[in-house]
Amino acid sequence: MSFNIVKQLNADAQEGAASPEAEPAAVTNVPVETAAEAVEPVVAKAPVEERIVTAHDDFDWSVDKRNVTSYTKDEKLKYDKVYDDTFKQINDGEMVQATIEALTKTDAVVNIGFKSDGLISLNEFRDIPGGLKVGDIIEVMVVEKEDRDGNLHLSRKQARTSRAWERIVELHKTGEIVTGIVTSKTKGGLIVDVFGMETFLPGSQIDVKPVTDYDQFVGKTMEFKVVKINETIKNAVVSHKALIESDIEAQRAEIIGKLEKGQVLEGTIKNITDFGAFLDLGGLDGLLYITDISWGRINHPTEVLKMDQKLNVVVLDFDDDKKRISLGLKQLTPHPWDTLTENIKEGEVVKGKVVNIEDYGAFLEIMPGVEGLVHVSEITWANTPVNAKEFFKLGDEYEAKVVTLDKDTRKMSLSIKQLSADPWSEIETKFPEGSKHTGVVKNITPYGVFVELATGIGGMVHISDLSWLKRFNNPNEYTKVGNNIDVVILNIDKDGRKLQLGHKQIEEDPWNTLEGTFPVGSIHEGTVIKRDDKGAVVQLPYGLEGFAPNRHLAKEDGKSIVADEVNKFMVIEFDRNDKRIVLSHTRLWEQAIEEEKQVVAKEKKAEAEVTKKAVKSLQSKVEKSTLGDLSALADIKAKLDAGAAEAPASEEPKAE
Repeated sequence: MSFNIVKQLNADAQEGAASPEAEPAAVTNVPVETAAEAVEPVVAKAPVEERIVTAHDDFDWSVDKRNVTSYTKDEKLKYDKVYDDTFKQINDGEMVQATIEALTKTDAVVNIGFKSDGLISLNEFRDIPGGLKVGDIIEVMVVEKEDRDGNLHLSRKQARTSRAWERIVELHKTGEIVTGIVTSKTKGGLIVDVFGMETFLPGSQIDVKPVTDYDQFVGKTMEFKVVKINETIKNAVVSHKALIESDIEAQRAEIIGKLEKGQVLEGTIKNITDFGAFLDLGGLDGLLYITDISWGRINHPTEVLKMDQKLNVVVLDFDDDKKRISLGLKQLTPHPWDTLTENIKEGEVVKGKVVNIEDYGAFLEIMPGVEGLVHVSEITWANTPVNAKEFFKLGDEYEAKVVTLDKDTRKMSLSIKQLSADPWSEIETKFPEGSKHTGVVKNITPYGVFVELATGIGGMVHISDLSWLKRFNNPNEYTKVGNNIDVVILNIDKDGRKLQLGHKQIEEDPWNTLEGTFPVGSIHEGTVIKRDDKGAVVQLPYGLEGFAPNRHLAKEDGKSIVADEVNKFMVIEFDRNDKRIVLSHTRLWEQAIEEEKQVVAKEKKAEAEVTKKAVKSLQSKVEKSTLGDLSALADIKAKLDAGAAEAPASEEPKAE
């Protein structure tokens, strides 16, 4: 609408008000589109009523000092409606089409058909190819119809973002591919401009392979797929990896459709693990397990393979549902057992490297893919137990004799001990019974010591044959592995390849002479070296040990003898056959008390004998009484008895 038209209408209205034939004119700001309609009310004439004319009747009181008249209320509402209908009705947040009316150094003047124009910063138009021109039609968003300064607030950026979000949401639903520009790098990924809206591309979604350098993608235009959206914060996550995977999936389906067991394919090693290697077969991955890499044993795939290496492999098996492919490399060559040379046969000596050790033996690799077992029983001629894990070490080389060979089952048994003659064939000559030898302690068990006398010949010294005088709970208390020990051959079992050895038999049995030194009843000083619930072990002279039961450890003061205490003990039992001495401390003071009692009893008995003899001597000196003396005595006694009876009777009245 033109402002000049409005001014002209206002001037016409004032002229009409000054004319006596005209009615009050309309006020300012009448829209140009309704100018014709506005003229009619101005020139309309209302019926003139007859009235009395006074001196001031020719003055128009409705005209103010500016010579402008006012409309009636109804007319004012009418013209306001006509004026408002010339503008668009808009709301905050609404998307509208706008025209560029003018350009300044910093802003663009935008007309959306509202009462006033809006200003938009030129920074929001930097993406327009060729720049912005007057007259261009654009889409903007009404941020505020009237901000705090009364201006119309418009934004092209928010309009683009809103439209972009709508399109992104739609693409997420349909799964369509979208093109975007990688604008910058951020923590954990990249920022991608899609339809003018920033989206996030995680580092894990850039490619199927791990990406470490994000800078190489900045500024590139790439295709993406919207994989995740957040309606609340209007955030979207895109993926380039999803497109690659979909292409790979198509290639994978095509490859699997043509796969057959036994088919040979070319692949590139893309990853190596402890259990095998993953190969890229051209869009499809396959696993080459470590046991299918080589006919020989390998500890790790890197011993044979390396990253990005290209090689031919054979398809061993595949799963259409799980889309797994098992590959083989060694299957491209014949099995070494099928091409085994003729010089490897039973009775021949071969050389091999230890590739595996088990409790029952060790495996020697004669050639890649051909192994033989050396059982623990074939390590040495000795019948002593051999620990294979202590005897062998991985990587060590040994010569061995082929004992058995079975090409059908691909098994070979080897022997190390058969490389030398059997020493047991001359055992009676070299190690006769009763002979003394020095050997090396090879193993110790709770029940004895295994001693090696020569290569392949050894025997056991039972724990009871270690010492004449001491009792051991474990042979470790007496000797250690690797120590030298003197032994006597007690018995030979040639068929069982066993030697019974003794160590204490090197010396005479001291128990034959100890009985005179420690007879029953003898008293000796000893030290308690061990104390338990049953009693105490007492160290006696000459290295001998005795045992005192608990009831024989009580002292005279009521206490009991404790460990490491030195005291006197009495031998109460000596058993030469069982090599046992039983001691008692309690018996010492109990015996002393008993002896004191016996002394007192003897003294009393002696005194009684002396008294008895004195009485007899006195009786023999007394003269025998006559019969007359006896009669006179009887009379005297009768008198005395009568006097005694009268005395109580005479005292009774006094008592009353």
